[in-house]
Amino acid sequence: MFAYVARRVIATIPVMAVVALFVFSLLYIAPGDPAAVIAGDQATPADVERIRQSLGLDRPFLIRFGEWAWQILHGDLGTSIFTNLPVTTLIAQRFEPTLSLMAITLCFAIAVAVPTGVLAAWKAGTWIDRIIMAFAVLGFSVPVFVIAYLLAFVLALELQWLPVQGYTPLSEGLWPWLQNLILPAIALGCVYIALIARVTRAAMLEVLQQDYIRTARAKGIGQRGILFVHALKNASVPIVTVIGIGIALLISGVVITETVFNIPGLGRLTVDAVLKRDYPIVQGLIIVFAAAKVLVNLIVDISYVFLDPRIRY
Repeated sequence: MFAYVARRVIATIPVMAVVALFVFSLLYIAPGDPAAVIAGDQATPADVERIRQSLGLDRPFLIRFGEWAWQILHGDLGTSIFTNLPVTTLIAQRFEPTLSLMAITLCFAIAVAVPTGVLAAWKAGTWIDRIIMAFAVLGFSVPVFVIAYLLAFVLALELQWLPVQGYTPLSEGLWPWLQNLILPAIALGCVYIALIARVTRAAMLEVLQQDYIRTARAKGIGQRGILFVHALKNASVPIVTVIGIGIALLISGVVITETVFNIPGLGRLTVDAVLKRDYPIVQGLIIVFAAAKVLVNLIVDISYVFLDPRIRY
């Protein structure tokens, strides 16, 4: 067990090294001169040269990359060009809204998608199954921003049930905090629910055809016990896998959702940094998002051993 976990942890090192190399190369592969783009049309040559020096574009690539990677290993993601604040400080200021949105979306999506997928597998071929899969296809096909605008128009503007935008910290109360996150979580969770429900249905259909399920039925075990104890447990590996893969959907969807609902999180920070060409912030955010994705994949890989004891690498 320890050897397996150690191998999986070590395997993440080259992945993050490749990501870091790509992220740092953004300054060099970007079209045109990044310093001139950041400085603007009215900048003087001295302004452009100052920005070039601050970005390290006047120094050899490998030397600059080595220094930058060393700073990252010490928790220093650089300094914003426009605000002159550490990138780690800016990320820390925006971390709570994004983490709150992703956590609520994840809990909401799993709570809805897994039972729905189990129900669709149980009622396979019936009108219930067809309706569930139709909604799953629709949820996976409609863009997040379309769902977000529809929810904001109907539930916030027309019915005035929920706030249309903004964010309230958890320290100011549970219900005000939750009010601002319900609409974004539903909008962001639709795609995630569709993905998990489809995979859950497919995994459950395969498991329900196994001999031990027929044996459980012959022993008189109830349908609920068969579905949620015997079948779901043995179908959990692909379900957990798709939940981990879906984290990437949440990360990309957060950028759009936070922009639509004006949530001051990492997604909104990403959009602002890209528009301003604030490369240190963009680089720092990509590193953080990539590290989060690698960590989730690592947790999913380790969970396989507990979900299915037959899995050993």
